[in-house]
Amino acid sequence: MTLAMTWDEWAQHDGLALAHRVRQGEVTPAELAKQVAAGIEKTNGALSAVVEVFDDVVQDPLKDGMNPEGPFAGLPYLMKDLGPTLKGRLQEMGSALMQGHRASADSFLTGKIRQAGLNIMGRTTTPEFGVCSSAENPAMYVTRNPWDLSYTTCGSSAGTAAAVAAGVLPLSHATDGGGSIRIPAGVNGNIGLKPSRGVFSIAPAASDLTGLVSTQGCHSRTVRDTAAFVDHCRGGAPGEFMPYWSAPESYSQLIQRDPQPLRIALSHQWGDYRATPHFVAELERVGRFLESLGHQVEWALPAVDFRAAFAAQTTCYISNFAQTITNLLAPLGLARPPADKVEPINIKIWEEGLRTTYAERAKMQAVFNTTSRAFGQFFETWDIILTPITALPTPKLGTTAYLTISDNPSVYDWFENLWQNFAYTPLSNLCGIPGISLPMATQDNGLPLGIHAQARQANDGLLLQLAAQIERALQGRWNLGQRPGVHVSADR
Repeated sequence: MTLAMTWDEWAQHDGLALAHRVRQGEVTPAELAKQVAAGIEKTNGALSAVVEVFDDVVQDPLKDGMNPEGPFAGLPYLMKDLGPTLKGRLQEMGSALMQGHRASADSFLTGKIRQAGLNIMGRTTTPEFGVCSSAENPAMYVTRNPWDLSYTTCGSSAGTAAAVAAGVLPLSHATDGGGSIRIPAGVNGNIGLKPSRGVFSIAPAASDLTGLVSTQGCHSRTVRDTAAFVDHCRGGAPGEFMPYWSAPESYSQLIQRDPQPLRIALSHQWGDYRATPHFVAELERVGRFLESLGHQVEWALPAVDFRAAFAAQTTCYISNFAQTITNLLAPLGLARPPADKVEPINIKIWEEGLRTTYAERAKMQAVFNTTSRAFGQFFETWDIILTPITALPTPKLGTTAYLTISDNPSVYDWFENLWQNFAYTPLSNLCGIPGISLPMATQDNGLPLGIHAQARQANDGLLLQLAAQIERALQGRWNLGQRPGVHVSADR
């Protein structure tokens, strides 16, 4: 098959650059889709990142209602197999229980994505219901890290992380209920923004009141692609419980200017959880780099009761996921999750979640409030807090402590394993504040290490503005200008 570009040429383009070439008449959306389909075919045997390619949309990018006049001009886009639905398409959520399930309508955000000119042409992998940190059930699929195939991509936006890192496409969908955009971005070398509450809608089936901690987003390789995605896909649907806010200036314009000198706090000791010495050294190195850009950098920490905050987060996940599973069981006429179709930890979460009392949820919400107030007070003094994306090195595949196929008899001990590694991302979900992972550091094992920046609620633009300043200072050379071993430009 003749492709529109060589793979080296392809990998040098971000999404907006490809859209520009479409508008110039140099390439068509169908040619872009065929290139992405070829990239999937080239890499997916090694990565297992993509569940399905919509061949009909590859042939006809307008088939499902994509707006070719949108800012992305027909750029190919993959949807994580969880979250927004696509009318008539499968959504199986990484679960044997949901095999063959088709959505009856587009979600509100799906419509915004199509209107922005993104051509949704397939589905990427996720762990079952997005609960754990790796898309790694051998009965379903095992998604591998393109930097080293013996390691996980983390999750739950596993397939998107691998596909973007491998150069298959420059922009792809992700979701985040506790770090699921940022953590896989961090360990695969992508840019991953979790926006504030009130940016991306989860209508019509849920709202920020019912979803509480989960939000939508994307992975990209350039800050301007992420900024444009937020600019053109944000906004609330009719009947939102929470107010949806607009930025005073588009992020695409804002990121063209450096921010004023910022007060940036470094931290890695979050209550009982702390990073490895190597991760701390990488964080300190990044801090010195930010000082060279004119920012004030010091060690500081919000006055948060971290033990109470993580206990509340655990209560939230257990009770929320239990209700999610219950909602999926009802249309199937099932009274409980079948052991041969739902992974063991998810069954335990469902059982435990059904026992959650109103009093426990009320206590949880009280801790959400005190935690959010503590972060809010912290951001009265500091502009940004910076941590490593994780506390511990990325697990190798087969490390079952983090997986929902684990045989751990205790749901609470299983969550404690998660927090020990993934301590720095979930509280921003609890508080509704923005966080971004930037590919600025490296692990001892050679994998990327994202540096995680968080800011006050609705200061998403400041995170993107800082990220763009860093990108310019690095001359666009995220990941030290290196590419992973599994990449569309590599000879395989």
